[in-house]
Amino acid sequence: MHITYKKNYKENVLIDHTLIIKEIEKSIKINNWEFILSFLPNGSYLVGGYIRDLILGRSTSKIDVDIVVPHEAIKIGKIIANKCNGKFIILDKEREVVRIIFKNISIDIASQTSPSINIDLLSRDFTINSIGFLFEEKLLMDPSNGINDIELFLLKTTSEKNLEDDPLRILRCFRFISEYKFNLDPELINFVEKNKNLLGLVANERICYELRRITKGIYAFDSIQLLNKYEIFNFIQSKEDLIFGDLSSVNFVEFNKSEKNEYLPLFFLNQILDENSLRKLQFSKFEISKTYLLRKWISLLKEKNVCELSDEERFDLHKELESILPAFIITLPSKYHRDWLNRWRNKDDKLFHPSNLLSGEIIKKYIKIDDGPLLGKLINYLSIEFAFNRLSNFDETIYKGKQWIKQNAPKM
Repeated sequence: MHITYKKNYKENVLIDHTLIIKEIEKSIKINNWEFILSFLPNGSYLVGGYIRDLILGRSTSKIDVDIVVPHEAIKIGKIIANKCNGKFIILDKEREVVRIIFKNISIDIASQTSPSINIDLLSRDFTINSIGFLFEEKLLMDPSNGINDIELFLLKTTSEKNLEDDPLRILRCFRFISEYKFNLDPELINFVEKNKNLLGLVANERICYELRRITKGIYAFDSIQLLNKYEIFNFIQSKEDLIFGDLSSVNFVEFNKSEKNEYLPLFFLNQILDENSLRKLQFSKFEISKTYLLRKWISLLKEKNVCELSDEERFDLHKELESILPAFIITLPSKYHRDWLNRWRNKDDKLFHPSNLLSGEIIKKYIKIDDGPLLGKLINYLSIEFAFNRLSNFDETIYKGKQWIKQNAPKM
């Protein structure tokens, strides 16, 4: 999802009800919802994140909408999907929650669960998401004063029970910090600290989803620091592994936008969870393996300076981390950043891109060596020589390879 922010993240937040209603109506017209809304019964209302984002002046390339209907959400959702050519999905049959997916918009429709709209709104996770817009009356409802909390960039809940009903909301607090730079209400912090172990009851895929959003947020740095400060994941890993790095000295100045977008999420994930925890939470094999390698090399460099690495160690570092090297460069002292990034950006740099420098088939053909451990060692030796520019042409490579075989082949 591509997100567009105003220059100042607290600039032009809407707080006047009349202006908010006008913005909602304007958005409905721009996105051509009138036909979709015509199938909703009286008493239906817009709720949640879409209203919050309009108040914040935040736009996204993909629109997610939450609508509550008085009853029969599944039946109404099917009608809308059929009439408007949308993809229909039942998210929760028992509680009647459905999703309709169009090209640039996703609409979740749920049946009202309480006798009144206000009670329904007060049962939502946070006050900033408890604002409703009643369609036929063009009325804005804000029973928990969520608009004021949005203006203050303050994350609050109307009831701790709202979070206990779905403990994932504990983790979602940190997503709102990462994506919006909200501050946590002191009472909410106390609840999070006391009840963080409830996250152990949440399905792994839901935790993975929230964490991936947290690590991709524009203010992820702030969120990751708080996740570590409050030891949110001590239910799954030891305290020793909980806080892996000191983020206070991290410098991102030399990294371009695409490098930040692609490699910062892995860097942040590495800061809060080790590979064993990622495995327990069923993250992808890529995320698990790359976190293992990042932590391996970061640990090694706690014992020695990067300049003290041998040629073989330096080669192995680049070979193992080549595809994600910027995520590692972030952890180095900032004086190395520019040189390392420029060399990594240069796809012809043999040390920073050491994969497949030499073909095993060609080596076998010209040096007459069979498959086996000796061939692997020879290729590794020649690759290191290539990476450090100690080989200049093919003939020299074959000559050095034959010399190495003479010295290292088992004596008969």
